[in-house]
Amino acid sequence: MRSGRRITQKEVAERAGVAQATVSLVLNGGRDKIAPETAERIEAAIAELGYQPNRFAQALRTQRTHVIACIVPDLTNPFYPSLVVAVQKVARASGYEVITIDTEGKAANEKQVLMSAQQGRFDGIVGVFFNLDARDLQPLGEAGMPVVRVEVSRKSGGPQPIDDLFIDNVAAARVLTQHLIELGHRRIAMVAAPGGPQRVRLQGYLEAMATVGAEPMVFSAMNFTLEGGRQAASQLLGIGDLPSAVVAANDLMAIGVMQRLVSEGLSIPDDISVAGFDDILASALVTPALTTVAQFQDRIGARAAEVLIERLARGTIGPGRAEEMPFELVVRASIAPFGG
Repeated sequence: MRSGRRITQKEVAERAGVAQATVSLVLNGGRDKIAPETAERIEAAIAELGYQPNRFAQALRTQRTHVIACIVPDLTNPFYPSLVVAVQKVARASGYEVITIDTEGKAANEKQVLMSAQQGRFDGIVGVFFNLDARDLQPLGEAGMPVVRVEVSRKSGGPQPIDDLFIDNVAAARVLTQHLIELGHRRIAMVAAPGGPQRVRLQGYLEAMATVGAEPMVFSAMNFTLEGGRQAASQLLGIGDLPSAVVAANDLMAIGVMQRLVSEGLSIPDDISVAGFDDILASALVTPALTTVAQFQDRIGARAAEVLIERLARGTIGPGRAEEMPFELVVRASIAPFGG
C-alpha cells in the first residue's frame, strides 16, 4: 500500500518492464515458466512498491482460494509438525497458503474435512487419513479437487485424481525386527496401538518372526503416545519372563516403554533392547539414544505439496499416481546383541 491506495498489478508490471500477464503468472505460482532474471525483476518491483495481492478478488475471479489443507491425525506427535512445515514451504513458494487441521485420528473429524472441501474452502488436500479410504474421497476427485494421501502401505493409484505417497511399512518393520534377530534375539515383543500404521508394522514384525520360527509377543497400547508406551510396558512387566527386545510401532511409545522399564530398575540395552519407528528428534536425544526407522517426513511433506501443486497447475487431469518414499534403519545405543 502507498498513501492508503492499493498498488495494482499494472503498476508492478510497469516498474518491472513486463506485461501484466507475466506478473499474474508469477503471483499464481508460475515462476518457473519464465526467465529467472524476469521473475527476479518482478519480485523486486513487488517489494519496492509494497504490492499485496487481493486474494478475495482473485478467488471470485478464478474460483480458487489459493489455500491448501494439510490434514494430520495428531499434531502433538512430533512426527507430523516436520511434515506440515515442509508442505508449507513448498506451497508458499508457489503462492498457496496452508491451513493445518488436526483430526485427532477420528473418523467424524476426517469426514468434516471432506464437507469443508466440498464447500470450496480450499483448493486441494495433503492428508494423513486413519479412517477414510479412496471411496470416501471419490466425491472430491469427481469434483476436480486433487488429494495427495500420505499412506502407510503400498498403493498402486486409481482412476480419480487421488495421488499416494507411501512408505512400505511392512518392509520397514520387517527390516527392523530382522536386525534384532541377527543380533541373536528371539523373544522379541511388539508394542502397537489401534489404527494408523499398526496393521502394516505388525505384519512386518510377524513376517520377520516367522522366518526363524519365533513366537510373537504382541502388547496393545491405548494410543501412539508416551503414556501408551508406558501402559504397554506395564503389561509386559506383568508376564514374568521378559522378552530380550521390544519393537514399538512408533518412537513415542518406544520412549514410554523405556521410561517404564527403567523405573523398574532395568537397564537398556543391558537387560532389554528397545527400538521404535519414525526417527523423531527426541529419539536421538534420549538416553540411551533410540534405534528406529527413519521415514524422512520432511521429504514426504515437500513431495506431497509438489505433487498437489502440479495437479492444481494442470487442472487435476489424469488418474491417481502412487510413489514410494524411502525408509532407513537407524541403529543407535538402545539395542545390543542378545547376551552381549
